[in-house]
Amino acid sequence: MSLKTVIFLIGIFSAGSIAVGYFLRWALTFGKQGSAELKIKKMLLDAQEKAKGFLSKAESQSVLILEDVKKEKKEKEAQIQKVEERLVKKEDLLDNRQLEIDSGAKKIEAKIKKVEDIRVEIEKIKEAETKSLKKIAELSEEEAQAKLISLMEKEHEEDLSIRMQKLERQGEEKLEEKAKNILITSIHRMGNSVAADILSSTVSIPSDDIKGKIIGKEGKNIRAFERVTGTELIVDDTPGAITISCFDPVRRQIAKITLENLIVDGRIQPARIEEFAEKAKGEINKIIKKKGEEAVYECGILNLDPRIISILGRLYFRTSYGQNVLQHSIEMSHIARMLAEELNADVAVAKTGALLHDIGKAVDHEIQGTHVEIGRRILQKFGADEKIVKAMQSHHGEYPFESVEAIIVQIADSISGGRPGARRDTVENYLKRLKELEDIANSFKGIKKSYALQAGREIRVLVEPENISDFEAKKLARDIVIKIEKELKYPGEIKVNVIRESRVIEYAR
Repeated sequence: MSLKTVIFLIGIFSAGSIAVGYFLRWALTFGKQGSAELKIKKMLLDAQEKAKGFLSKAESQSVLILEDVKKEKKEKEAQIQKVEERLVKKEDLLDNRQLEIDSGAKKIEAKIKKVEDIRVEIEKIKEAETKSLKKIAELSEEEAQAKLISLMEKEHEEDLSIRMQKLERQGEEKLEEKAKNILITSIHRMGNSVAADILSSTVSIPSDDIKGKIIGKEGKNIRAFERVTGTELIVDDTPGAITISCFDPVRRQIAKITLENLIVDGRIQPARIEEFAEKAKGEINKIIKKKGEEAVYECGILNLDPRIISILGRLYFRTSYGQNVLQHSIEMSHIARMLAEELNADVAVAKTGALLHDIGKAVDHEIQGTHVEIGRRILQKFGADEKIVKAMQSHHGEYPFESVEAIIVQIADSISGGRPGARRDTVENYLKRLKELEDIANSFKGIKKSYALQAGREIRVLVEPENISDFEAKKLARDIVIKIEKELKYPGEIKVNVIRESRVIEYAR
């Protein structure tokens, strides 16, 4: 074989090898390309499936969001509608109020004009009446003025009466407060108006030499005595007597017993004074307890707190117008019991309220307030029945009558304290005071009859209704009060009660 043939064969083999290699490479490449395309298609299908899932989920979420938005929109629209309705109502209300204000302003202007016209008319009438009175009756200006005022009062009597009642109602609170202040400082308080024998006690001494011992060296003994007993010793030129002065009746009695025992003992010095004062306090406390228990036992009252009984016993040393307050209270309790039995009221409440009605007087020199208010606080503090408190608190009219028993206590107080001889006053002076009170009332015109009641604490005046009008009756009561205040001297207060009564009687036959 030739070289060319070999080379040719080698060339053909090489070409065939190259062709086979190319074919094999092409086939291999085509297989790989098909596999990649399949993967790509699969990935594409998976992506499309996921996209469909995401799209479906997004669509469902968008539907929910859309529904929430629509719901929120409806709520906003409803709120806006309510606000609009409220604004419309407010506008209507403001419009109505503006109309009312305008209408009220017009009415006020009309009233002002009417009042001004009336005032001008009154001035004209007044001027004409004044000229007429001067011309016809030849009256002076002062007399004409008085006549004119009287005529105007009669003409506008009803209007004036209504205005007076309105003023009375408006001033009721101020008057009540003022009355309480007056009562606090004047009623049942110890001052210049109280008789001296009520505020002092006299101790008899065997000789005037004792006065020197009582005074002591440089006044040492008398200062010690006044300090220990809380009283004032008056050692003057009065022969055979020394006066003890004090507002507290219990302290005054302690001082009296102490001084009497010191005089008997004869050894008067600061240490002995303190010793005898302590003994006297013990004696007085025993007397107070005993007197309280005796009073409760005598009146047949049970279940009272021992502290109330002890305070009640202090009234044994208290007097009012010379009348012993504890005896007065016991007497009242008996009277109240009989009245309650006759009226079928609560006997226990009535007699207990009467016995305790003045319990505040036992300490009214130590505590601020009227004895009624102090007594109420004492009874409430120590657990007394509320019915008893209501029964005792009205006996001076400071509280309204809330029960029949309260009225019974007030009546018993009037009977016990106001009867002739009960207090330090003669029958002649008692009757004279009542007559003076009635004479003052009868001195005014138009009076039919007058009666002084409750030991001169009240005057009832009956007027002639055809001559005295309602307005004139009010003025008459005020005039009587002013005249009583100017001409009479009396403790406490006097109630003026003017009564105007009209009766019309016809008979059918």
